[in-house]
Amino acid sequence: MGEVAIGIDLGTSGLKALALTPQGQRVAEASASYPLLTPKPGWTEQNPSDWLEAARQALSQLAQQLQQQGLRPVSLGLSGQMHGAVFLDAKGQVVRPAPLWNDQRTTQACAEIEARVPRAELIQRTGNPAVTGFQLPKLIWLRQAEPASFARTAQVLLPKDYLAYALTGQMATEPSDASGVGALHLASQRWDSDLLAALDLKPSLFPPILPSHGVVGHLRADWAQATGLPLGLPVVAGAGDNAGAAIGLGLSSQRPGLGSVSLGTSGVIFLPALAPIPDPQGRVHLFCHADGGYHYLGVTLAAAGSLQWYRDRLAPGVSFDVLLAEAQAVPPGSEGVVFMPYLAGERSPYLDPALRGAWLGLSLAHGRGHLTRALLEGVALSLREVLEVMRPLAPIERLLAIGGGARSDFWLSILGSVLALPLARTPIEEGPARGAAILGLVGAGVYPSLADALEATAPPSLEVELEAVNTRPLQERFQRGLYAVRAFKESP
Repeated sequence: MGEVAIGIDLGTSGLKALALTPQGQRVAEASASYPLLTPKPGWTEQNPSDWLEAARQALSQLAQQLQQQGLRPVSLGLSGQMHGAVFLDAKGQVVRPAPLWNDQRTTQACAEIEARVPRAELIQRTGNPAVTGFQLPKLIWLRQAEPASFARTAQVLLPKDYLAYALTGQMATEPSDASGVGALHLASQRWDSDLLAALDLKPSLFPPILPSHGVVGHLRADWAQATGLPLGLPVVAGAGDNAGAAIGLGLSSQRPGLGSVSLGTSGVIFLPALAPIPDPQGRVHLFCHADGGYHYLGVTLAAAGSLQWYRDRLAPGVSFDVLLAEAQAVPPGSEGVVFMPYLAGERSPYLDPALRGAWLGLSLAHGRGHLTRALLEGVALSLREVLEVMRPLAPIERLLAIGGGARSDFWLSILGSVLALPLARTPIEEGPARGAAILGLVGAGVYPSLADALEATAPPSLEVELEAVNTRPLQERFQRGLYAVRAFKESP
């Protein structure tokens, strides 16, 4: 029977499972969804039991597909949404619904963390300031807001690590996801006992840390019976979603200079690095990579999401192809129109949830094509702001373009011109689940090292032709636009 590795991506809206051959070919996939809970404004939660039910459904479907093809799984690797908090009691039972990465209830908890540990020291130790979505502020919030629940809490796990615990009965994590907790000492890749002591938290709240390709445990009998997967199947620690997706693309800290840019709902620049050198102001995230190194992550909150909002709200019924064709007929610079893509505030590099979007410079001579082209340019310019923070921190020579927006040659041409970097498109769309499966191949011993696995499974890529444009005037107008929206925000 042919060997395959299973990869799981435990996302925010659903769980995806796939099977990958040792050569990186996807041979089966399945998925299941679950609800997002919003009990109060700014709160986002999920019931971990919903994740388990989705895993049973997807893995059962996947196992049937593999049996029909005569394929045998040798491992199950995990990836998924970062930063969430699954609070468990001494018996391993869930204490309350799990707050997620986009939950915003922890503003006061972040202030408490930075009052006890100065922001500059926190960034130096963990690579990041106290961020509302991270797991550590959720623990502080629990202690402040729900002391009875905090008193019951004996362990806190990240979402994918809770799934690993359910599958195997063993608790563990790995560096790429653990570095998004807010309590990992990056240089040593161990829980920061001094930081936790300053916050009156016990290190025992957090699970042991394994390599990303390490085996957490083996599939329990009840899960084997429920899914049809082999009893004792090795379950591999895996990676957080961004690191998992990067492994799927072949991005490694051992190959500096090659990163990725995603034009999904948000825009993300991922850049591997050999050493943990944080931006002193914490304007971009610094996390551990799943290959033992590190990576930078810069996020603009409304990239393709800006285009989706624009089409849905201002041009309903008009196809994206029509909008892009109209934009392409407008000269570079949109004849003076500038779009500020801060529809949801901004993450990198401003860390300002109160920023808001705008079109500036409109006149009677402008039409819908100008608005659309300005939007595409504005998103590209916001990613340029992220890139400028990253440039002094690690080499950056070429980016792989992924996400729904990357299907547009026109938008990629604008983006490449603004970033002044070569871009290449790759056909791989499996995302974090692919990276989890590749880590599973290493954990199962199919490959002796992750470097060997990445070499065998790296996807092909094709360079994108870029529009030769002087983007300096666009950048200057964008900066003036930033001053304008900040002044508007601060006005009475």
